[in-house]
Amino acid sequence: MERKREGARPAAGKAPDAARLHEAALAHLARFAATEAGLLRVLHRRIDRWARRAEAEGQPTDGIASAIIAARAAAVEVTQRLAATGAVDDAAFAASRARRLNRAGRSQRAIAAHLAAKGVGSETAANVLEGEAPDELAAALGHLRRRRAGPFAPEQPVAPEARLKALAALARGGFARDLAERALDMEPTEAEERLLASRRG
Repeated sequence: MERKREGARPAAGKAPDAARLHEAALAHLARFAATEAGLLRVLHRRIDRWARRAEAEGQPTDGIASAIIAARAAAVEVTQRLAATGAVDDAAFAASRARRLNRAGRSQRAIAAHLAAKGVGSETAANVLEGEAPDELAAALGHLRRRRAGPFAPEQPVAPEARLKALAALARGGFARDLAERALDMEPTEAEERLLASRRG
């Protein structure tokens, strides 16, 4: 009997059904936070991997296609059921991610774009961002601190060219010009205290 080659692709096996997809969803949620749309993408990728293996094994194309349709319908049901039980909560995901990104120096505009990419609906994201009211000034200061720019630059006062470069970086990060200038105009000690205060509270 021929020994199985190391690194050989695993057998496709049966197409993923609702039970197996539910199990996969729970395993994913145990490791990662996810939105309903994000979890559905994870399950679709799992179905796609199965389909590629089944095709490589020479399973009938018609059978693979019908199995994909059934599995995708089951994936939708699984994600909806988990959302209904609260295991997947887009609003909670958005609030947690918004706080983390704000502390990391991301602007409200950048946070909104990130949430959209993660599958958070625009209404949910808007409600979260209004309710959470991200501290834009602290985020701009965090942005500058990471780049050792503005009040966090090693050499003070900051040269005009360096200030313009920092201003451009803040603009690319989604910060409004007046807020960016406020951050750049802060004294180093004041900026440090403002940043620490925002992280404490």
